[in-house]
Amino acid sequence: MSDATTTDIRPITLTIAALGGQGGGVLADWLVQIAEAEGYLAQSTSVPGVAQRTGATIYYLEFFPRAAAEAAGLEPVMALMPVPGDVDCVVASELAEAGRALQRGLIDPARTTVIASSHRTFAIAEKSAMGQGIADVQALSKLLSEQAKRLVLFDMNELAERHNSVISSVVLGAICGSGVLPFRHGAFEHAVRASGIAVETNLAAFEDAVRVARGELVPARPRSSDAAPELPSLPEQAAVPALEPLLAALRALPPSVQPLALAGVRRALEYQDREYAALYLGRLKRIVALDAGHGSGSWTLSEATARSLALWMTFEDTIRVADLKTRAGRFERVRGEVRAGAQQIVGITEFVHPRVQEIADSLPAGLGGWILRSPRIAARLARFARGRRIRTTSLGGFLLLYMLAGLRRWRRATLRYRTEDRRIEKWLATLERLTPDHHRLAIELARAQRLIKGYGETHERGWRNFSMLFAQVDALASRPDGAAALACLHTAALADEEGVALAKALADLRLNAATPA
Repeated sequence: MSDATTTDIRPITLTIAALGGQGGGVLADWLVQIAEAEGYLAQSTSVPGVAQRTGATIYYLEFFPRAAAEAAGLEPVMALMPVPGDVDCVVASELAEAGRALQRGLIDPARTTVIASSHRTFAIAEKSAMGQGIADVQALSKLLSEQAKRLVLFDMNELAERHNSVISSVVLGAICGSGVLPFRHGAFEHAVRASGIAVETNLAAFEDAVRVARGELVPARPRSSDAAPELPSLPEQAAVPALEPLLAALRALPPSVQPLALAGVRRALEYQDREYAALYLGRLKRIVALDAGHGSGSWTLSEATARSLALWMTFEDTIRVADLKTRAGRFERVRGEVRAGAQQIVGITEFVHPRVQEIADSLPAGLGGWILRSPRIAARLARFARGRRIRTTSLGGFLLLYMLAGLRRWRRATLRYRTEDRRIEKWLATLERLTPDHHRLAIELARAQRLIKGYGETHERGWRNFSMLFAQVDALASRPDGAAALACLHTAALADEEGVALAKALADLRLNAATPA
């Protein structure tokens, strides 16, 4: 073989995008071992993703035939990072990460094989979006099939769970079965065996993935996440006698409102106590009475209020967050996710960064308000309120959050509770005022509560947008299209976090109101 011919040989390039805990590093190590065993020079580099699930770790690998390099007497020059248009295979352990690779230009229709799992692990940006921030799975899958030279796509997470294995074993099988790398099947299998960890289960998952990639095995059908959860029906009797009055109050509501109200009562009970659930029902009955008097024959306002009121009354605060993080069910779920054995110890570290506002909100109303009104005290507290790591699987860390969660019995005295309680009453009073003459507008205002959600900055953005809509209600009540206009503002508020679409919609609304008909 001549030098000219040898130097024309190019490396095989492969990019892996894997989330934390999905074994991307293990997969990269396996591929390097396989390549070296098959007579290839291998190079692997990685760029870690950032925290809070806003990005994956990117592993980049290049393989070059050792015999060709030795024949030429030259060392191949390999890149450290993928170059757009120069990647032979993109591997993604989660569907959205394949979309990110496409966005970066790493997928070439004439060259790139894409191997990806069709399941989703939602990013923080998707969870905290004002509206429906979840990526369209069908559209993304279609786009990948159009832009890739070949697409190997199936639910690798489901296959891993079926075999009680890890997704890295399944991804390795998909790579082997796709034939994108010139390595023998036995070399892949040997790498899994050589790891010495859960060999039998990992091999079973690996072999099934090989067969799926080759088209010899039909993968499981994707699990649909679009189906709405079924609402509960009223039980024949309460779980304990003390809850019978709540059940009787639920039976007095219109049939179409009862399932939503039951869910709201259960949520209020779990969040606070029986008296709080009774307060929820008392507030809801105020709107139901007005809805009945309206005579429309529809309970749309009551249904919207039942849902929105339950969500608002169970607002996220530091007490709630601490409660959720110290529940036994959460520890069991984490152990299940990492597939820990009965004798294995699992450590959980919480990353918390309470702001001065959250700290003040958790204090008695008078003290919390005093802190927020004092710039000097707030500045000192801000130095204390820096990011912290709390290990909830240690006695000290668990007790710290457990005691914070125990403040639930005094929640009604906190600044945050007083603030939200005042806001809820103002909202309900406005619904009561609007219902007789502006029923449709009241319905849209009840629905607009969905803007208020989450914790910290997410909650602040939602409250800011809701307040902007709430400020327009009186002006909209004087317009024949007021309900439709509020619905449009609601849609605009959900469009983006920065409020650009809402600001434009408000400007258009004022312009239209100022323009003579």
